[in-house]
Amino acid sequence: MSNLVTEFNDYRTKMNEVILSKDNLVIKRLWNLDTNTYAEGALDVKTKELLGLVASMVLRCDDCIKYHLGKSHELGINTEQMYEVFAVANIVGGTIVVPHTRRAAEYWEELNKNIEEAL
Repeated sequence: MSNLVTEFNDYRTKMNEVILSKDNLVIKRLWNLDTNTYAEGALDVKTKELLGLVASMVLRCDDCIKYHLGKSHELGINTEQMYEVFAVANIVGGTIVVPHTRRAAEYWEELNKNIEEAL
């Protein structure tokens, strides 16, 4: 797995463990809500992840973008679909989203490269 993907996942896991170890009820409830929001419901999980990705791009949260890219990749979203999502985010968010699209494209390439290397 590439450094970009591994570093993000390792750091996220490490810091989530630190934060959750403090046993703060509000944080635990918020994170549980987040988990439940992306569960299967009237909308399928893929749609919810893509909605989360667009929102994250418009809000310009690079960590959130990477997280949703990883989940979308796991769910089988292909590159053509992903670039349509990028297009929606750019239309909704405007040109301020372009730098985040660059980083998202870089991360997406790394996710795809990891699959190719595993084959």
